Amino acid sequence: MSGQSPTPSWRDKMRPVELLVMAAVFGVFVGAFVFMGTREWGLALIMAAVAFIASLVILATLLIAVGPKIGGDERVDPVDPAAPSGSAGSVHRDPRTDPHGH
Repeated sequence: MSGQSPTPSWRDKMRPVELLVMAAVFGVFVGAFVFMGTREWGLALIMAAVAFIASLVILATLLIAVGPKIGGDERVDPVDPAAPSGSAGSVHRDPRTDPHGH
């Protein structure tokens, strides 16, 4: 226990840049699409900014939903934290053999 966290890899460091680039590409695409339809730069820039921000929020939300990958042994049953990993949990247990006596 040295107290130092492992240094992130180059791929982990570049992940935020990848998200910004994907959101920027989507914003440019929407801006170009709106400009070709309306021929107004102001509206195209506004729509590009809205698309950039919306795609950035959606991508960040999806990353939070996916979360980090947890190994099979580290999984915790929300119904019964004392249940062994990979089991069905306390919902499918026989109440007569419950070790907690509930």
